Amino acid sequence: MGLALSDVRNYAVESKVLITDIKETVTMLPTPSEASDRKDEPFWLAKSLNGMTQGEWESLCDGCGRCCLNKLEDYDTGEISWTNVACRLLDQETCRCRDYANRHDEVPDCLPLTPESVVTMTWLPPTCAYRLVAEKKPLYWWHYLVSGDRETVHQAGVSVRGRTISEAGLTVEDFERYIVTWPGEEPH
Repeated sequence: MGLALSDVRNYAVESKVLITDIKETVTMLPTPSEASDRKDEPFWLAKSLNGMTQGEWESLCDGCGRCCLNKLEDYDTGEISWTNVACRLLDQETCRCRDYANRHDEVPDCLPLTPESVVTMTWLPPTCAYRLVAEKKPLYWWHYLVSGDRETVHQAGVSVRGRTISEAGLTVEDFERYIVTWPGEEPH
């Protein structure tokens, strides 16, 4: 095509789209004015999951505890059934892990959330901030990053507080007696 790099930058700034000589459209980065506008946006709107710092990533957890509930998967259909049986490490009052730093050692089937795994974990609650950010949706009003208060997730009735039993002393076969629908539902 014969464009100099400065020509490409100027073209990209003016149109935000660059059409290559092989007829593919490549979306360009935001223009400088758009990028400066995004500085005022909260990080969860301005950044992708991959672009977040560790602190930003960790702060996305709203503390609902829904992901810490045991789920049953039908091997034939792949359908997920939620239970109200909580991981033995879940503090049922705070809805936080009692041993977060060592959770994967303590509970080998505790699945780590990563930017890549979030999009494949279909069982994440529809209210999960990781899921919402990956889907480019806004956080709910009760998320503490929006409300400024870690109690709003509980006040809104979104968390598992007061609605679970511990898995301690139960077998996997017992879980079927505790199937519930509310963890996979959006709040009213």
